[in-house]
Amino acid sequence: MKTMLRTACLTSLSLLSAGVVAASIAVQASDTAGKPLADVVVYAEPEPGVALPKMLKPASIAQRGLKFLPLVSVIQTGSQVAFPNNDKVRHHIYSFSPAKKFDQKLYSGVAAAPQVFDKPGTVVLGCNIHDRMIAYVKVVDTPFFATTDAAGTAHIELPAGGKYTLKAWHYNMKAGASAEQALMVKDGVAASSAAFKMALKPVVVDTDASGDSGY
Repeated sequence: MKTMLRTACLTSLSLLSAGVVAASIAVQASDTAGKPLADVVVYAEPEPGVALPKMLKPASIAQRGLKFLPLVSVIQTGSQVAFPNNDKVRHHIYSFSPAKKFDQKLYSGVAAAPQVFDKPGTVVLGCNIHDRMIAYVKVVDTPFFATTDAAGTAHIELPAGGKYTLKAWHYNMKAGASAEQALMVKDGVAASSAAFKMALKPVVVDTDASGDSGY
């Protein structure tokens, strides 16, 4: 009996380490008025003591039309991000964020080397040449994450049975605002759902129509 229990425990740990999917969590994000929110990062952190599988997937943030695309990315700590420039002008991208500081000098095409984001946190990207260019990278330790679509929905795939803290983050959420809730994923339950209403800062309208210069 002891051998069977030990084998079962080891099997469960192996499944978690391998990131075996057992449940899909549907998340709905909206503002306090009920309007669906796109580009909300949602991620699930297991309870303390549970080993997190490393499921590193390289990401890409392109520059096109004097914009960073996508506006918001989420990656697991230790992942690489490439920055291909699809514009006809050169860009000089940078970040002063504590989670990742770097300075990529003027370049075009795919000349910029991928950056490794090795600390969790929020990284804000900018361009020294085009001030309106901005993007956000949310770096999280967990591999269980997603971003909401235009309808404010996202799905996270989680391993079998466990306790998690489900968190949500938006680049325009009010300072000090917290969006998290406890989540229990039960064995044999195929799906679950969660909802977040997020308090946002007022949107500042940019009335400067002078345009940016290309280099």
